[in-house]
Amino acid sequence: MTHDAALSAWARCLLEAAPEATLPLTYQQLADALGLAPPRTIQRTARALEALMREDADRGRPFIAALVVSRRGDLPQQGFFDLAVELGRFPADPGRQAAAYREEFTQALAARGSSPGSRRP
Repeated sequence: MTHDAALSAWARCLLEAAPEATLPLTYQQLADALGLAPPRTIQRTARALEALMREDADRGRPFIAALVVSRRGDLPQQGFFDLAVELGRFPADPGRQAAAYREEFTQALAARGSSPGSRRP
């Protein structure tokens, strides 16, 4: 397993195990929990989350990456939205993306802890 794959797997474990009351986490909180040290901690965290988004899209699961937001607001960074659109899961219209995110967040919360190959109805 590559370092990037291990980092993504660890991020998934942390997000699945985090108490619901602590969610969403910020990118910095996740970087700290992953034990990342500068430089480029947020960039490495974002790359790990993007890998999880691709994996979740391939398996038809909600994006667990939706449980991570920017500290400057209550939404993920723009890269999350760009990739969600690219993966065909979010509307291209930016005016509809916040609502799509909130629904994805709810679904990701509900799906935590389900078996790895399971799909929500």
